[in-house]
Amino acid sequence: MDYQLVIKFWRKSLADEAFLATVEDELKKVLKDSVELEGYDVSAKEINLFMLTADPRTAFRKARDVLEGMGVQQGLSAAYRLVGGAQFTSIWPLRAMRKFKLP
Repeated sequence: MDYQLVIKFWRKSLADEAFLATVEDELKKVLKDSVELEGYDVSAKEINLFMLTADPRTAFRKARDVLEGMGVQQGLSAAYRLVGGAQFTSIWPLRAMRKFKLP
């Protein structure tokens, strides 16, 4: 698995954070062995979910379906980078207005 996929949830856009308790289990059911979930980190403004994958675009597309089913489709962005790399490639939203970065 050559890429790290990061899905960012902006806290101010979330109705609540109850989905965090089950999001990893739900993603694992759908993504199976195509990803290795690395967990998430939480800050005052955002929540970042990390996973390793060989195909970040396909993994995000499937993950987005799960997140929409959980009611968490607003205020998220996603990007990937080579494992150990510094430069992110943004994949969501399609027309990203700002550069993707971690806190």
